[in-house]
Amino acid sequence: MNIGLIAHDAKKKLMQNFCIAYRGILAKHNMYATETTGRMIEEATNLSVHKYLAGHLGGEQQIGAQIESDALDLVIFLRDPESVNSQEMSLHRSIVRQCDMHNIPVATNLATAELLIKSLDRGDMEWREMYK
Repeated sequence: MNIGLIAHDAKKKLMQNFCIAYRGILAKHNMYATETTGRMIEEATNLSVHKYLAGHLGGEQQIGAQIESDALDLVIFLRDPESVNSQEMSLHRSIVRQCDMHNIPVATNLATAELLIKSLDRGDMEWREMYK
């Protein structure tokens, strides 16, 4: 499965810790992330992550394009709800909306991310292969 990983600056350490905790599961899948998030995950886990541009340089749009083309099976987007930048909020809503439109499971907080990753490990996401 192809997993998209995005984290706001305030959530990057949380994403790093999440990937350390679930390294065994993530190692079985392909991971795609924005530049800084991907680098931090690689450094902490020694897992390979395909890295797009930094989020503010277009990486979130690149992941959005992957969602639109149905190339991702799961997205974990640890976002900072305190972010007030209207342009960022519009982009974040767009990513979540695209996931909804393309029937791609998306987590925007740690609790949901853990549910999705454990579901992935159990094989509950196999329907994505048939859906494609």
